[in-house]
Amino acid sequence: MPVGIDDVLAVARAGVNRLEPLEVMAALAAGRALLVDTRTESQRREQGELPGALVIDRTVLEWRLDPACPWRIPEATDYDLHVVVACRHGFSSSLAAASLRAVGLHRATDMIGGVEAWRAAGLPMGEGPADVRR
Repeated sequence: MPVGIDDVLAVARAGVNRLEPLEVMAALAAGRALLVDTRTESQRREQGELPGALVIDRTVLEWRLDPACPWRIPEATDYDLHVVVACRHGFSSSLAAASLRAVGLHRATDMIGGVEAWRAAGLPMGEGPADVRR
């Protein structure tokens, strides 16, 4: 039984192929993944937008991505969807990806280091408004 957030994170990440920012960019370019940004509006305003990401509030993430849910987004086509979750530093995204796996999205993972790692790798930030899904 996990005790404390470090144990919860370790359980959430156990056996998961988490992706480095360059791997996420390659998966997006090849059309092999759906990038989901769960950062708050103020975090996105401060850090910038991730190119190609769908912005989904963490409070509704599972409902928008569960293919069997009536409130899903059109991209939530089946449980084999490769979802990559991004957050600011790569911590809450691990928990979000674990929650998506719990509802059946077995390929859900997250980006190591979050948007801070993306920026540190010198990867481009998005231009224009974010694709926000409510």
